[in-house]
Amino acid sequence: MSLLLHISDTHFGTEKPDVVAALLQLASAQKPDVVVLSGDITQRATRAQYAAAARFVAQLAPAPVVAIPGNHDIPLFNLAARLFNPYGHHRRAFGPALEPVFESEHWLVLAVNTTRPWRHADGEVSTDQVDCVAQRLVRARPGQLRVVVTHQPVAVTLPQDETNLLHGRAHAVQRWSEAGADLILGGHIHLPFVQPLRGHFAALPREVWAAQAGTAVSARTRPEAGNSVNLIRHLGTNAQLNREAVVERWDHHRATGRFEPVGNSPLTTAPLHDAV
Repeated sequence: MSLLLHISDTHFGTEKPDVVAALLQLASAQKPDVVVLSGDITQRATRAQYAAAARFVAQLAPAPVVAIPGNHDIPLFNLAARLFNPYGHHRRAFGPALEPVFESEHWLVLAVNTTRPWRHADGEVSTDQVDCVAQRLVRARPGQLRVVVTHQPVAVTLPQDETNLLHGRAHAVQRWSEAGADLILGGHIHLPFVQPLRGHFAALPREVWAAQAGTAVSARTRPEAGNSVNLIRHLGTNAQLNREAVVERWDHHRATGRFEPVGNSPLTTAPLHDAV
């Protein structure tokens, strides 16, 4: 079994110190093989907020971290930085790659930068990005759970969240399904859920799942959900070459001061040779 910790929307600058400590305690206890931060790592993309985020990530070691920017990770009020160096602080904190890749025996994690400096909050995936991810997906090994990471969601469960959907999602999900994607991780709306995407997109050749994470440590929670993260366990490959996994939702409980499991969604994926 191998484990991925999915964290989103930490919004450093609005973080709750006790929840940050509880999340570090969870990571220390669970020992994930990889950690994904699916954007909105900071509240206003300031140097101090990125420094706080970098200190947090350093405490997740030795697990490698795959981090992408969200719309909040581009300076809003510093117009010069937004126009000429929108990802400067992000690169200093997390390295030069805005679309990092993690690969191991059990995982292929492909991150997609869906932010655009000329947009305020909306996200977009281009045809070139879709094709680049698809070309990498088809080279995955049979035992790898194939995960794509975006910031904005490719599907939502509530009508009020539809304005937050990723632009270009229909083409992306269709192409990535054909190429063999198993799971698309996202954030942005602070509402955790797991959904099969055949319920949202017609005629997908293979089932692909969307797993959204809530806000991990921020005070910017929704009435429907508090602070939460996902733990994704790759359980292995069965005799039919289906990769089996489970997405566990862990919520922070104020009474205990800990993250605790509140539900899980088992996933069974189609074998690699079903992709075209």
